[in-house]
Amino acid sequence: MGDSKPTVVVTGVSGNLGTRLLPQLAEFDVIGVDLNPPSTDLPLRFERMDLGEEESCRQLFLLLRDSQAPAVVHLAFVLDPVRTGVLDLTRMWQINVAGTARVMEAVTEANRENSTVRKFIFPSSVSVYGSDLSGSVTEEHPLGAHTLPYAIHKMEADKVVQQRAPALRGCSAYMLRPHIFAGASVENYMVGAFRGTPNGPSDRAARMRSRGKRLPCLLPYGRQYLHNHIQFVHVDDMARLITHILQKTEPEAQRLTVMNVAGRGEPLTLEHCIDVANAKLLRVPGKFAFEMVLRTLWRLGIVAIPPEAAPYMTGEYTMNTDRLQKFLGAKYQDVIRYTIADAFADCFQTNAAAVTEEPAAERS
Repeated sequence: MGDSKPTVVVTGVSGNLGTRLLPQLAEFDVIGVDLNPPSTDLPLRFERMDLGEEESCRQLFLLLRDSQAPAVVHLAFVLDPVRTGVLDLTRMWQINVAGTARVMEAVTEANRENSTVRKFIFPSSVSVYGSDLSGSVTEEHPLGAHTLPYAIHKMEADKVVQQRAPALRGCSAYMLRPHIFAGASVENYMVGAFRGTPNGPSDRAARMRSRGKRLPCLLPYGRQYLHNHIQFVHVDDMARLITHILQKTEPEAQRLTVMNVAGRGEPLTLEHCIDVANAKLLRVPGKFAFEMVLRTLWRLGIVAIPPEAAPYMTGEYTMNTDRLQKFLGAKYQDVIRYTIADAFADCFQTNAAAVTEEPAAERS
């Protein structure tokens, strides 16, 4: 790699956010770290590494020492156990939580003699706050993730970053708490629920996908569930925010900067999202029934949404993003280009073709 560009190390480079980030990093030499290389023609140096293994801490330390990279973007995190094939919770924790600690330890050791790494960026999640909040919460709100392993691991990793950031030896840490990612390229629990894709691992789900079947959107009875509010952030806006931080030259006054991240504008109601998705709504008697239906669909391998996600699919959780707006200042609309509504609508740009609703006999 040439000497004219600063180097950035990106863990989890092959994930969706990593691949959307790469086109933004033309001003950097990129070293991508992951289990498998990303599908891209963009120039980068790829290093195969398993952050779930203890040895990765030393491997990453040597990489940082030898490359003299001034920035690390830590994206490696297991969100979807079915899609990633990481079904063992202990293995998932080793990657998500212990892996975050290993990355920060490697940065600390790389900075032992000289402050080589100047920036560390980690995306946390809105899920760390919990699944049912009263009003839009600020960054000071207590963390209350529960039930869903992804959310609990994000909360534990969030705490790891808070605890270890002061010891990074001259490195500024940025922890971003984004709301649900949206966009045509995005696959996650909430977007999948509105799309109605039978994305489970079973043969039955594969047949349903091949026939263009679409599952209905489930909600318990009660108007309050339709009126629950939700936010989104476009994955490309998240990539632009990370790039903006990497390009930022002014030093931060504090060692750790924590920011809620969502698209511009007002939150959406679940009712509005269902309308935009052109989804059929199927009501069930209550939260318990909702979880039981989700558990059955999971057990049959029809959906990849774990039943532990149920509270996050029926609850309301929104965030105050004033700190983000102040941080970006005049650059706010240039970085966060999508409104919440436009970000969500972009999820369905490739779903214009007609689909067949799943018959009632196959819904369970």
